[in-house]
Amino acid sequence: MVRKMYLLALALLSGCVSVPEGVRPVEGFELNRYLGTWYEIARLDHRFERGLSRVSAEYRLRDDGGVQVINRGYARDEGRWQQAEGRAYFVERPDLGYLKVSFFGPFYGAYVVFELDEDYRYALVSGPDKSYFWLLARTPHLDPAVRRALVQKAAAAGFDTERLIYVEQD
Repeated sequence: MVRKMYLLALALLSGCVSVPEGVRPVEGFELNRYLGTWYEIARLDHRFERGLSRVSAEYRLRDDGGVQVINRGYARDEGRWQQAEGRAYFVERPDLGYLKVSFFGPFYGAYVVFELDEDYRYALVSGPDKSYFWLLARTPHLDPAVRRALVQKAAAAGFDTERLIYVEQD
């Protein structure tokens, strides 16, 4: 019985770091170029970000080779900033935009960079399934034509872009 529960838990946890069908992590990913601050332009709704504006993520190299992740957003209803700190590690290899991230102890979720500007100015990111999606940029605002093109790419990959929340960054 204990063995079955262990195998079930292992299967559930490994499923949290899977890549959604139809999504392919970018090849040639360079972590050092990805580090720094990214602004959330759009996302699919989740309770851990619900009601937040001015959302950003900062990625820093950790001493153990992983990535320190600091997500920050402003909760207007509460009149205060909220922050979550986590860590991320590559799932397969360091030149593939496929990481696992944890904000809660030993539990990891997939962080899949599936579209990335050659100058690392914007990115499309998925979680373990298509209910998790973020459009990130190096600046708080993205050119509307670029944003439309990226949203179209996300829709073509199977994300429900009709449900996107466009994040206030002012």
